[in-house]
Amino acid sequence: MPRANDKRQSAKKTAGTPPATSKAIIHGAVPSREILLEFIQDNPDRASKREIAKAFGLKGDTRIELKAALRALEDDGLLEKSRKSLIRPGALPPVTVLDITMRDSSGELIARPAEWPEDGGVAPAVLVRQSSGGERSKTKAPIAGIGDRIVAKIFPNKERGGPAYTARVIKIIDKRKNAGLGVFRALEGSAGRIMPIEKRGNELEVDPDFVGDAKDGDLVEIESIRSGRFGLPRAKILSVIGSVASEKAISMIAIHAHGIPYIFPDSVLREADAAGPADMKNREDWRHLPLVTIDPADAKDHDDAVYAEPDTSPDNPGGVIVVVAIADVSYYVRPQSALDREALKRGNSVYFPDRVVPMLPERISNDLCSLKQGVDRPALAVRMVFSKEGRKASHTFHRIMMKSAAKLAYQQAQSAIDGAPDDQTGPLVEPILKPLWDAYAILKAGRSKRQPLELDMPERKILLDADGKVDRVVVPDRLDAHKLIEEMMIQANVSAAETLEKRKQSLIYRIHDAPSMAKQEVLRNFLGTLDMSLAHGNLRSNHFNQILEKVDGKPFQIMVNEMVLRSQSQAIYSPENIGHFGLNLFKYAHFTSPIRRYADLIVHRALVATLGLGTGGLTMEEEAALDDIAAEISTFERRAMAAERETVDRLIAHHLVGRIGQEFDGRVSGVTRSGLFVSLPAYGADGFVPISTIGNDYYIYDEAHQSISGERSGLGYRLGDAVRVKLVEAAPLAGALRFEITSEGRQMPVAMRSFHKSGKRGSQPARKTPGTRPPRGRR
Repeated sequence: MPRANDKRQSAKKTAGTPPATSKAIIHGAVPSREILLEFIQDNPDRASKREIAKAFGLKGDTRIELKAALRALEDDGLLEKSRKSLIRPGALPPVTVLDITMRDSSGELIARPAEWPEDGGVAPAVLVRQSSGGERSKTKAPIAGIGDRIVAKIFPNKERGGPAYTARVIKIIDKRKNAGLGVFRALEGSAGRIMPIEKRGNELEVDPDFVGDAKDGDLVEIESIRSGRFGLPRAKILSVIGSVASEKAISMIAIHAHGIPYIFPDSVLREADAAGPADMKNREDWRHLPLVTIDPADAKDHDDAVYAEPDTSPDNPGGVIVVVAIADVSYYVRPQSALDREALKRGNSVYFPDRVVPMLPERISNDLCSLKQGVDRPALAVRMVFSKEGRKASHTFHRIMMKSAAKLAYQQAQSAIDGAPDDQTGPLVEPILKPLWDAYAILKAGRSKRQPLELDMPERKILLDADGKVDRVVVPDRLDAHKLIEEMMIQANVSAAETLEKRKQSLIYRIHDAPSMAKQEVLRNFLGTLDMSLAHGNLRSNHFNQILEKVDGKPFQIMVNEMVLRSQSQAIYSPENIGHFGLNLFKYAHFTSPIRRYADLIVHRALVATLGLGTGGLTMEEEAALDDIAAEISTFERRAMAAERETVDRLIAHHLVGRIGQEFDGRVSGVTRSGLFVSLPAYGADGFVPISTIGNDYYIYDEAHQSISGERSGLGYRLGDAVRVKLVEAAPLAGALRFEITSEGRQMPVAMRSFHKSGKRGSQPARKTPGTRPPRGRR
């Protein structure tokens, strides 16, 4: 049974001082638009609605007036949301990951954002201030230098003539100093050269003594070394990754480009190797319960197990009991240990087609915290009771010792329940699998009532051959076995958030904001071109589901799904809860994957602490740092997504480089003033068609219709159109494809072609310049 709550409260922030602005204000009254904008610009670290209300002394109804005023500024494009705060468009959020690139003429460090949208112009320069200590630390703040990637607190620079921002270093994200990638070129009778793979890189010289086993054309990992005043900068080759003609080099490009830590320090490995099996102290013995793991067939770690049975309580007729057990990572990874510091630095595991960059060493992730069949393993379990209608009636958390009854693959479990069991699953069908599927049917009913966002966007998987080359691209079947595990994990995540919030324990939520008004309006205009409408006001996920149901099976189904996806906000981590719009849940936190996500590890520690479940709980220092931790891991998640996406693009470009001149079936996936983005459904790849290569016409770009149309011919292309394209260029290291359209465009409606001449909003002449990749979203 859980122990009594120790009722630890996180340290409260001190109340802010009244804002100083250049305009008069009345304390306790909602300030003017100008004063609000000035305050937000001058105080980015106090720009949440709660902090603004506190700064101006707003209470009761005036807080509602403030919310309306801020929403109006958002609608007018004068403000936008960043995590829980409001910022001016194009402004940096209060906590940002920066790359220090140079010193200015005064010797001050200058940095730029590590991630910046391609269509956002030049990334702003930031003046890095070296401070003596952090807000919560009595020790000296880390000293950063050129080449470091840092997490920093951002402030507006009030000195004229310099960068728009200053930054205080919170922490340095360690990476191998002076390391990089390049392509080695052997030169007869002299030193070799390293050719840069980045546009702004410099050519380097390599002495014969530092060439090692590198051959001409190899992608190599290098380290810059001291050089003289004259000649090229010098470098030595650390390792050979592979020929640039090999896919094995591709993921390393993304790892280095995004500064992803991929080598565990010796101190971390020693700590992992020294860890031993957990004991029974503060644990319940659940080894008799036949929990099973259901994962992909090629999974190496198994961090979640499930079990279900009918609820025999007379108070819950037809109900079920579902148990989700998650590997007890918090037992092994203690706060401020070497393992913990490295896990936070990584934030999450990163998955490439050819390799995984794990958050934790294999000794932890693939061994001690992997719920192996027939082996005692420590876990944190939640026991959930559901009514026959799918409503969760209650839940309790337990720190347990378990023993997995079986390790199953998704397809294996699905085949067994479909009537084709194998030798392993045959004896499990009646006692284990059927109760799980019966429970899923009940949870599915509850999900249907909840109405989460139901986008139909199949994900593709790259399969490699034995040599690491792309074999084929497949769309895996979406089985009930997948949905069963997904829904049980969602309910476990909800239970974790509910428990911690009820006990007033600080935590990190997984939040997903509603679409911004600007994005809603873009989608609304687009749907209007299809004679469809989107409701105004307080939208819920079911409003979007109604649209998706209407287009199901129609020619523009893919197009509408894509536009709905683009309209969504990005899910992030935050210690302040606003709910999860996409899942249509009010309380949600990540609990089920502490092996690969640091956010889940924080939630585990919070549960251990507030429920008195033993050692490894959340500390007061961690509670005080949750804002910064949430900001960091949200950034690292985006870093991983970008690296994974870019690697897939490079692999596909590498796969197609030998097929220049061939034609493919494609679909228009993006429309810009400068051309079309075309995806190849068979490969999951995107390429660009410059506007200058499309026919002999002057094309008009119509944002509302997401189309371009020829002024003379009336022929054009629209988002979602099926097209035939010829591959004319493939750049594997950049992951870029360039196409020419060989199929004729469709006859565009007269209304679309008349927009430009009538001067209606959204129609502009198409440019004949290279475009940028349209934004992609993820739930």
